[in-house]
Amino acid sequence: MFSSEEKASDIDVAHTYSADDSSSTLSDLRAERPGQGSSIWAYCNIVCVVAGTGALSLPYALRQGGWIGLFILGLSWLMASYCGIILIRCLYANGKTRLDSYYHVGKAAFGPVGGAVVFFFNVILLLGVSMLYIMLCGSNFSSVILKGTGAELTPAIWKIIWACVIAVPFVFFRSMKEIGIFSFFGLISTFVCVVIVVAVAVNDHNANPVPVEHDSVLWDQFPIALSSISFSYGGNPIYPAVEASMRKPKQWTKVLIAGLTTCMGFYFLCAVPGYYIFGNTVESPIYASLPDSAAKTAAAVIITIHLILATPLLVTSLALDCERMLHITPEYRGKWSERGLRLVFRIAMMVVVAVVAIFVPYFGDFMSMLGAVANCMIIFAFPVLCYWRLTGIRNKPIYELAWGFLCILLGIVGLIFGSIDAGRALYSDFHPAAAQ
Repeated sequence: MFSSEEKASDIDVAHTYSADDSSSTLSDLRAERPGQGSSIWAYCNIVCVVAGTGALSLPYALRQGGWIGLFILGLSWLMASYCGIILIRCLYANGKTRLDSYYHVGKAAFGPVGGAVVFFFNVILLLGVSMLYIMLCGSNFSSVILKGTGAELTPAIWKIIWACVIAVPFVFFRSMKEIGIFSFFGLISTFVCVVIVVAVAVNDHNANPVPVEHDSVLWDQFPIALSSISFSYGGNPIYPAVEASMRKPKQWTKVLIAGLTTCMGFYFLCAVPGYYIFGNTVESPIYASLPDSAAKTAAAVIITIHLILATPLLVTSLALDCERMLHITPEYRGKWSERGLRLVFRIAMMVVVAVVAIFVPYFGDFMSMLGAVANCMIIFAFPVLCYWRLTGIRNKPIYELAWGFLCILLGIVGLIFGSIDAGRALYSDFHPAAAQ
């Protein structure tokens, strides 16, 4: 499915795009970048953003679709790895300069309209998920972690508190390289949370075994489960920023595959025992299925820490794209003017995130709808379409074209059925009597 040598394949891509380019030009573009971050930090960035709360929701996805969801989980891993590789190749497609972002890839491939569509979807995903993370932090502290204690506060107050905490690294650290340490601790927190949840679930099952039902496949719920599972690999919007922060960009393929493979390991570690133990009674996130205990509270605390550490990565990636579009860079504004404008822009951005997280009703279901429309297309469909447009179709083997077509098909299926499911949830929000 992938080329045997990424460097050689990228040189072929450059020649396809422009016959006058020299192979040494592309090699220079991907030469080592002094002063940038290590491949280890890039790996941590990927795992921290992609794994997220998805690991704790996958047992519920198996409840929706049955054990066949494990096959879809593995298939999505292969497709997401391929699409993440070709997305970065698109950045170097002209062989002369590196494109800055996913937005510029869409614009180079399909003109201003393509760039606008990709940018809109990226804003929806990165900004929307950041808002959802702040909402989850607030609700976890008010309704799980500190509920019934003297420190209990309203969800709105906790949302404001955590928005301020997240704003500190976001406002004062400019690039993905500078916040790499957050991704490392985010990775560790995800792993610890998964281990705690699985250990408590197994222990409770051994002490109090309860008969549960499992399904091999539920065809009526299968498309929705497919959509939910495919969402678990949604890191494409941040990949250009992560690759730009790497000292050795030629290692991108290895870093991406290692990161997504780690995520898949987390997913299987949580999904298999979670669905096996709780069956068709499992809830999302899975720690909601655990009996009240210190371990359950610890899991909620740790996943909240993960959310706090992952959110700066999401908003920083979006901010870098916006700042380039608005020419808020030292090259255009000068050193001190750029710092001042960046400070004002990022503070305003965090205020918007916090206000929406606090006041917009049914925001979670609205984001589910927009995410269903945007996420599968951003992950699976757009990278293939842009890659074909920028590098040509006739020069590719038939098996790669078939694989690309399957990626596009998965994106479309996820879009259609995910939108239907989210639409039903929104209808229930606005018409609760009809939903009963």
